[in-house]
Amino acid sequence: MPRSHTFAKWHEHANGVHPSDNMRDWLTDRASLTYKLMAHCQQFRVQRLRQQRAMCLADEWREIALPRRLQVQERDVLLRCDGRPMVLGHTVVALDATTTEWPFFSTLGERSLGTTLFGDPLVARGQLQFARLYSSHPLVRRMCTAVGVDRFAFPLWARRSAFRRKTGVMLVTEVFFPEIDELRRVRPDLKMVFSAAAVAGDSSRHVPPAFHPLSFGAVK
Repeated sequence: MPRSHTFAKWHEHANGVHPSDNMRDWLTDRASLTYKLMAHCQQFRVQRLRQQRAMCLADEWREIALPRRLQVQERDVLLRCDGRPMVLGHTVVALDATTTEWPFFSTLGERSLGTTLFGDPLVARGQLQFARLYSSHPLVRRMCTAVGVDRFAFPLWARRSAFRRKTGVMLVTEVFFPEIDELRRVRPDLKMVFSAAAVAGDSSRHVPPAFHPLSFGAVK
């Protein structure tokens, strides 16, 4: 019987999920994932799957400073390289988040959230966390539905981090499709942009310890 988990156990170090060397590089790089994907394909595209009110996952409410599990504003997108889906991007913010805190969130459409976050000097990024998501996890089920498959043969690697702007907190989770292992850098012209993004992305030193996300297990 395949292992079935409807929850994720988040780790504060990549060693907790035992990634391959290539996967470790994707998981732990603090630069914009958008820029990194762009450097590995000729055509990058954001495909919005949904943006709506929804009940947050059971491991999310503490990360965005809610008093309990509540409805949130939720956004799911596929990040595609040359037409192939490589990453599911899942973002949640509190329903009472204001346009002062996140002025761009409701109007993103199919624009990249990553380039917006990393281009805003008011945004600070918290600590990365890592997990392996199994076939019964809600985000994996959404990925299966999006690409028309029943299941993936192996658990999928995921990472997440909290971004803070003024008093608002946004939680961004990125789940990698298995095909990410097949990507190779094809855009050396983006090396300079990517290097600058890496410097800009290392903003954790600006985040007070109280706002660094903690790890919680047994979540739906």
